[in-house]
Amino acid sequence: MSNLIELRAFNLLIVRSECAGGQSVAPHIIQANESALKLLGYSKTELNGQPLTLVFSEKSLTYWQAAATNTHNCSIDSSFTAELLTKNNGSLSALVSISTLPDCVAGYVDCILLIQVLKSGDDLLVMRRVVEQSASAMMITDRSGSIEYVNPKFTELTGYSGEELIGQNPSILQSGHMSPALYKSMWDTLLSTGQWQGEVQNKTKSGREYWVYESISAIKNQAGEITHFLAVEEDVTHRKAVESALSESEERFRQMADLSGEWLWEQDPNGYYLYSSVAVKQILGFSQQQIIGKHYTELLTDQDKASQTGYSSNQHAFHSLVNHYRHKDGHLVMTESTGLPLFDKRGKLLKWRGVDRDITARMQFQNALIESEKRTRLIIESSLDAIVIMDAYGIITDWNQRAEKMFGWSVEEAIGQPLAQLIIPRRYHSAHREGMQTFLRTGAGPVLNRQTEQLAMRRDGSEFPVELSVSPLKVGNTYIFSGFIHDISGRRAAEQQIRQAEVELAIAQNEIRIAQEIQATLTPSSAIETDDFVITGLCVPADKVGGDYYDYFFRDEAHLDIVIADVSGHSIGPALFMVETRSALRVQHNLAFSPAETLGVLNKFLFNDLNNADYFITLFYMQVDLLGRQIKYANAGHPPPLLFNGLRNEFRELDADGLIVGIRQDVMFEEKSVSLTEGDVILFYTDGLIEAESPQQAFFGLERVKRVFLENAHLPPQAIIDALYAALKRFCETSRFNDDITLMVFKWR
Repeated sequence: MSNLIELRAFNLLIVRSECAGGQSVAPHIIQANESALKLLGYSKTELNGQPLTLVFSEKSLTYWQAAATNTHNCSIDSSFTAELLTKNNGSLSALVSISTLPDCVAGYVDCILLIQVLKSGDDLLVMRRVVEQSASAMMITDRSGSIEYVNPKFTELTGYSGEELIGQNPSILQSGHMSPALYKSMWDTLLSTGQWQGEVQNKTKSGREYWVYESISAIKNQAGEITHFLAVEEDVTHRKAVESALSESEERFRQMADLSGEWLWEQDPNGYYLYSSVAVKQILGFSQQQIIGKHYTELLTDQDKASQTGYSSNQHAFHSLVNHYRHKDGHLVMTESTGLPLFDKRGKLLKWRGVDRDITARMQFQNALIESEKRTRLIIESSLDAIVIMDAYGIITDWNQRAEKMFGWSVEEAIGQPLAQLIIPRRYHSAHREGMQTFLRTGAGPVLNRQTEQLAMRRDGSEFPVELSVSPLKVGNTYIFSGFIHDISGRRAAEQQIRQAEVELAIAQNEIRIAQEIQATLTPSSAIETDDFVITGLCVPADKVGGDYYDYFFRDEAHLDIVIADVSGHSIGPALFMVETRSALRVQHNLAFSPAETLGVLNKFLFNDLNNADYFITLFYMQVDLLGRQIKYANAGHPPPLLFNGLRNEFRELDADGLIVGIRQDVMFEEKSVSLTEGDVILFYTDGLIEAESPQQAFFGLERVKRVFLENAHLPPQAIIDALYAALKRFCETSRFNDDITLMVFKWR
């Protein structure tokens, strides 16, 4: 030890901390080498035995205590920067490293302090502070991958202390979800290029998984050989979660766009397509890939190309713009288009977003209807129109018999009277005079040479709608005006009824079509069969669209989730709520929610939508613990499933307290659990099964369900469902039912 202390290459002090009465005594210097004495300006007799406060500033003593405690407890070296006081009242900045000396006398702790004087701008000090205070996690390993150093941010990120990580391999942090090929590629790249960057999923000491963006660099000696690796990590867990949520949101947007039947699109500022929904295939015959990159005018007819070229450059939204396209096969397609420009904060146009709705059939129908009305109008006008002629001053000069019957004034009473006083309601007199004056001054009038619908007035003051056609005829230096007036009171009422009926029929048919497409995507496409269980189901809607829903899926490798629900009603509304319910449940499949918690979250999520739409949902949710051979379940007002135990030959209703979803916002759902035994069979059903009626108005009933279930419980799930459905059809003497019928059977092997 004496030889070590006297090395002139280092400034060394030995400090002793005594323990007396269970409390630490102030540390004091028991030895210093010549270099340290010269540095501090003391002789041995002046320095030996003196307290450490003689050469350490007050602030540096705090650093000393923390570093010394860390050294004693962890048996690893600690370093800190300190301000040292010299004999002549000067001060020095130094890096102090502490190591505990072995074989100390009982009751004493001796430490050796290595003092390295730091000059202004010393790179070592700067780099140490950078690493220790860095917001990035840093780790240094030797060439074989053994950890030699981690900074505070690394321990904060991983949850491990420095002493737990020193000497370990970084694989201790692996989550197990990354491909082994990734790590092999990482090492191959590091050894060949000296650098690697990428995103890695790790786990903390507590098991929480997190994502980091990792940059690894090889550290080489003067001979160019790799001696160490430096890894710098940035926590990107939140960004990954946001990206995942955004991806799911975009996927939902694409699904809804595909279901809507309307062509949704995005264009760059110059009018070139960036995105197109699949509906373009149905409307124009082109695939999405064929549309992307095309300019919007390439698809228009020649006439529309000339008139609509400026829409993408004027940067103003447009609504209900009628476009004329050429289908891929050449026929004309008309759409109603709406577009919205999107700007950044500085007002720069980023892109266009819009939608086109195919109105070809509607326009053809409207044109046919207009032509039909024209032909009908010509026939009716030949005999049923009132014909009125007036001069340039608005005085009636002719009045036919149909006008007499229509307005109640005889020809003798009408001729010579102002037209406005006889047939025009008082509130329109001013507009009538202004229109006459405008025509006489300019030759143009708002109601001339075209058919318009106006309100006319009878002799008794009652008003009624008429179809009016006024034509001016110049006679000499003046004008006469011939008016053809047709009473359309009855037609207006009939047209309104017809249009309303057509609209309602079209809406209903479209809702049914959309609801059928939506519902077809809800239920599982096939049964699930493993060594432990088999599950399958059947849904028979009462009408074209049903309100029932069932699903089963793996939450993870050890848990199967099963759900059956009944949405009130049978239309597009319930079908959309099925989609929303399924999406809400599937989004939670990676979360460790129990059945009761799942129903609670689902109820809060759907409450406002259900309450505003006046719908509700009954729902039963069950989780199967495949390893623990146990089920947990919760119920939201749904008919309880039947559990049949073959060993005891008995039924058990799986019921739990819980209110129907959509009735109250905050609901506590009861959760129960049951152990599974070999041969257990569970039947899930909706109320349409037990409430189905025979021609004699008798219910199929739960007891009949149990009897058929018991007779076939030994069969596979699909055979059990087939037997129940066959028995139901025989009982009801029909294959069409007043309510939806949904069956699902789970069998534990």
